Amino acid sequence: MVQIKPAFQLSEKTHTGTVSLKVKDLEKQRNFYTSIIGLEIFKESPKQVILTAQKNSIPLLILNKIEQPLPLTRKTGLFHVAFLLPTRKDLGNELLHLLRVKAPLDGASDHGYSEALYLTDPEGNGIEIYRDKPQNEWEVMSDGEVPAITIEMDADGVIAAADGNWQGFPQGTKVGHVHLKVADLLKTQTFYTTILGLTLTTNYTDQAKFFATGSYHHHIGSNIWNGRNLSAMTENDLGLAYFAFFVPDYTELARVQNHWNEQHVAYTADEEKSQLWVTDPNGIRILFTIE
Repeated sequence: MVQIKPAFQLSEKTHTGTVSLKVKDLEKQRNFYTSIIGLEIFKESPKQVILTAQKNSIPLLILNKIEQPLPLTRKTGLFHVAFLLPTRKDLGNELLHLLRVKAPLDGASDHGYSEALYLTDPEGNGIEIYRDKPQNEWEVMSDGEVPAITIEMDADGVIAAADGNWQGFPQGTKVGHVHLKVADLLKTQTFYTTILGLTLTTNYTDQAKFFATGSYHHHIGSNIWNGRNLSAMTENDLGLAYFAFFVPDYTELARVQNHWNEQHVAYTADEEKSQLWVTDPNGIRILFTIE
């Protein structure tokens, strides 16, 4: 793959942020994400629970209760939300905790640039919990591609790095990336590169494509593993409501808005909240806001 950087590029300081989900059973989902996963409650009401990590004032996950949800079907939306832990020790503590509470682990993988645990929440939303290896250990091709591998994780090594002091997600945890189920990979590539300004970093040709700002391996994953030409989610579908990109300052937000104006992109702006809202070709809502 020859890595082609778009003419318009997001700041390397821009990264994925809050993920918002539509849920059926708010209490069950709340308990799962706090007791099993390790998030803590930032704020809650009868219809919404906002979750974050220790000593963190930025929401990582928002759970919104919806009435009369539609049955789960194959549609675009969330493949998984990926929570990035600061260290291998933290990942070891998380793995020990998940084993102790007999959490429904789906797998544990080494991707070359990261080590990752995979789960599914009670309503079918995918979850990845991972740590990045030092960047000098990543394989980066001469053309800039960051190839991913999927091999068995060294679970013994990860556990050996733990100190056994699990207290939930530690300070510094963030949403490292968001992986999406999409309807059309080529339209997705055009949107996330030309319109949003990310770089295509890993290309599985007709199956999956990964995108990032700066030199990261990926902030966005996209795949058609659940089928091509999926229908877009509707308001009453369970799953992804939206996800956010955090930009570093108002100057960057204004630069994004000017680019969208030049490209005649349909979007909405909330000047008071310094927010821009846009919808990708798969019907997925995206928020751009200042971190």
